[in-house]
Amino acid sequence: MSSVGIIAEYNPFHNGHLYHLKKIKEMFPDDVTILVLTGNFTERGRPSIIDKFTKTKIAKEAGIDLIVELPFIFATQSADFFAHGSIQILEKLKVEKFVFGSETNDIDKFITLAKVQLENEDFDKLVKIYSKLGENYPTALSKALLDLTGKNMTLPNDLLGISYVKEVIKNNYKIKPLCIKRTNDYHNEKLDNKIVSASAIRKALLENNDIKEQVPDITLKYLKKENLHFQDDYFKFLKYKILTEEDLNIFKTVDEGLGDKIKKEILNSNNYDELIKKVKSKRYTYNKINRCLNHILCDIKKKDVKDMKDIEYIRILGFNDKGKQYINKIKKDIDIPVIGNFSKCKSPMLQLELKVSSIYASTLDENIKNDFIKEEYKHHP
Repeated sequence: MSSVGIIAEYNPFHNGHLYHLKKIKEMFPDDVTILVLTGNFTERGRPSIIDKFTKTKIAKEAGIDLIVELPFIFATQSADFFAHGSIQILEKLKVEKFVFGSETNDIDKFITLAKVQLENEDFDKLVKIYSKLGENYPTALSKALLDLTGKNMTLPNDLLGISYVKEVIKNNYKIKPLCIKRTNDYHNEKLDNKIVSASAIRKALLENNDIKEQVPDITLKYLKKENLHFQDDYFKFLKYKILTEEDLNIFKTVDEGLGDKIKKEILNSNNYDELIKKVKSKRYTYNKINRCLNHILCDIKKKDVKDMKDIEYIRILGFNDKGKQYINKIKKDIDIPVIGNFSKCKSPMLQLELKVSSIYASTLDENIKNDFIKEEYKHHP
């Protein structure tokens, strides 16, 4: 039974994602489709607009056969860490190939640039030089690659794609990476087409604008205002956390000195965007600061997660008959626990999911909040 992997946030699942999935089904019509899905917080440090269990329902209705969770500690970090966790899961699930969306849509270029990062001694030296000149890491990386290869790659999904391919090559995984061209501009926040960015859809939802042309019906029915999670809904909790913690530099992804700047600016800010813009510099990207704030909000201390370097379990969120047949076939050959029930595994990485889901639920009405937190450990695929 052949399989093809997808790595996604579905924040929310929109027409571009549906296009991506249909293309994969056309390419590999008989394959089991396996999705590694980020949970309630995303790679850019934001809360997911809808929760992971709802995203799982949508993915299953869209035709994905098996949905597994990317643990929080990988899902909310920069591209290399995000790729490390997600590709490792696909490898352990014996996935033969995975398909990602990219702006460039040139897999040979991705392979070339990934090998340069891994094999060219001058790459790390150049990145350090550009970093010392005040460039943030993604810009330093892009400039170093341009210097060494003459090839330019600066857009976010392309840079993530390099991390995916690099992870495959570095670990000598058998999985084959493939790419499909993205059909929308990541930075565009206008609803000017049937396929637009997830950012544009989230902005429209915040402003109560109609998005029925931009998302399929399987998504639209779940986008009820009372169930949506907007970042600024968490600002009061973040502010409390910042003001009551003596040292913010103890938190994951908060570099030395950055915590002091966040503390300095919190009383001058009324929302996330204001705070990030006041803290932002040439060295720190918007997304980097967002991740730091997310780890402060969720109380993710460096000492508590320092040993969480590899996937400790595979948590199944959902499947259909085809997905169930596949997992039953390969389960005995997987060297870490494969779980559906929360109580079946005592991993600290899994316990972290209960903690962050409780924080994610903090903006909901009390009865909904309690039911949601219970769902974290009662949920069955």
